Amino acid sequence: MYTLACFNFIEAKTLGFLDQFETMENNLNPSSNICFCNYLNSLSQTPYKLRRRLLATWTPDQELNQVRLRSGADMKRKLSLFDLVALGLGGMLGVGVFVTTGHVARTISGPAVFISYIIAGISALLSSMCYTEFSIAVPVAGGAFSYLRVTFGEFVGYLAGANILMEYVLSNAAVARSFTEYLSGTFGVEDPNSWRIEMHGFVKGYNMLDFSAVALILLLTLCLCHSTKESSILNLAMTIFHLIFFGFIIIAGFLIGDLKNLVSSPGGLAPFGAKGVVDGAAIVYFSYIGYDSVSTLAEEIRSPSRDLPTGIVGSVVIVSFLYCLMGLALCVMVPYNEIADKASFAMAFQKLGWKWASHLVGVGASLGIMASLLVAMLGQARYLCVIARARLVPAWLAKVHPSTGTPLNATLFLGFCTASIALFTELDIVLEIISIGTLLVFYLVANALIYRRYVIVGSNPPLHILLFLFFLTLLSVGFSLSWKFEQRLWGLPLFAGSLITITAIFHYMIPSSRQDLEWSVPLMPWPAATSIFLNVFLMTTLKILSFKRFGIWTGLIVLFYVLYGVHSTYRAEEMEMEMVAENGLSTNFGLSQERKLDIQQQ
Repeated sequence: MYTLACFNFIEAKTLGFLDQFETMENNLNPSSNICFCNYLNSLSQTPYKLRRRLLATWTPDQELNQVRLRSGADMKRKLSLFDLVALGLGGMLGVGVFVTTGHVARTISGPAVFISYIIAGISALLSSMCYTEFSIAVPVAGGAFSYLRVTFGEFVGYLAGANILMEYVLSNAAVARSFTEYLSGTFGVEDPNSWRIEMHGFVKGYNMLDFSAVALILLLTLCLCHSTKESSILNLAMTIFHLIFFGFIIIAGFLIGDLKNLVSSPGGLAPFGAKGVVDGAAIVYFSYIGYDSVSTLAEEIRSPSRDLPTGIVGSVVIVSFLYCLMGLALCVMVPYNEIADKASFAMAFQKLGWKWASHLVGVGASLGIMASLLVAMLGQARYLCVIARARLVPAWLAKVHPSTGTPLNATLFLGFCTASIALFTELDIVLEIISIGTLLVFYLVANALIYRRYVIVGSNPPLHILLFLFFLTLLSVGFSLSWKFEQRLWGLPLFAGSLITITAIFHYMIPSSRQDLEWSVPLMPWPAATSIFLNVFLMTTLKILSFKRFGIWTGLIVLFYVLYGVHSTYRAEEMEMEMVAENGLSTNFGLSQERKLDIQQQ
């Protein structure tokens, strides 16, 4: 009784401290009460603040406790392993196959699109293993943002978080527009633009207004605001139907198709060569967006350390297998040069005389797209919520609703942003910028895992590890550019041999520690190093225009960090230190919150 009373007292003190901190922060919010002159004065101190904040890191304990409580109410731990696997499958199934497969098979990879899926799947599997180790060590809703913040500091974490949010919002908008294409096919309408409103005078690519996509996004946003568990049940029902539906397409495709279509088309199995297969892998990587959403649910899983490895890695393996079979089935049904660029599977069945099946494909694809949208929108809100906890964006986005246990403000805000983009923007404009943002974040997470394992856990000198990561990236870029510009006689063997050699030397010379790790990636550093190489390689296959658009986005988010983020986090740190000193909680704070977390997980 005495221990419990002490704990309640400490916790009450701590929560009172947090309330004081929040009140003080709201009073000093730069968007409300600080005058423009004071803001200009604050900007004059930007270089000093950047030195203080750029590389500022948090410990996993601080992320789990101190930062997590800035949301007020806790997210509710209601999700089981079964929910987790279903959410992983629902988040990925449908996005790639129904949005990118037809386009990639027709114009980039040919019938070898299934090999593109294998390459992208291997890269996604390696990245998912890196995510899994981090998600168990830091089981919070921030995903890659939190993993990189505790490893490389605030700015790298912010850069990754902003890019993953861009990827989510753009990909969700693209997928919502493809929902209109399949839904119109369900009702026998061949031209999906007949369901859109053309705006004369608008730039091409932004002139077809899609209100069906907007309605879908708003409907799912309201569903996600209500409850995570109920959203999970809805996803489970759609995912079960979708798996049955995938089975129908694969079996029917091989039964009514002709295997000769794989090789009898002009150019054979790989009409665009090995380069086309690899270029296709960079585009279909978009299909694997979704497994990282599972890591953002860490605060809502009953047993994160037990369920996250199976949920993340298992869902990637199952989806990779299904994607390969679906890509094969499409190319068996129709020669690659006759595949429709949009609503490919529905059009393939229609071409073979199975009109009823094309309508069924429209229904199934529409449900699959709804499920993947539901999971992706679930993840994007949790990313923004945790970024707001760090005070890199306005604090009101971090609020968790006390009765529903969901990040209500973040969900509504991102739902509005996604709906706005889906209303105007065509699919092909956003696909490649999505891929480059995703690949960059996965590249950073793989680097962070090596650094964490060998420096933070293993206590090796940081310089040695950073030099290895630098040369690994440099050689990966060299190999990738040699491939891109076809300098294969000398470039490929030179860079490939160097990559293998430095990784082998690193593996032999630098000890890796797995102590105190509940789950760890085996055979380090090979899986993470391979992930780094593949992500760099796939990035270099994208078009220059993608890098230009990405560069503009990066410039905008860096500008936002300099004008707002660094000042907000610096002010939050100052106030927190003042409040800790005033309340005398510097030693008891972390302990009381760690106990609170343990009680919630039991």
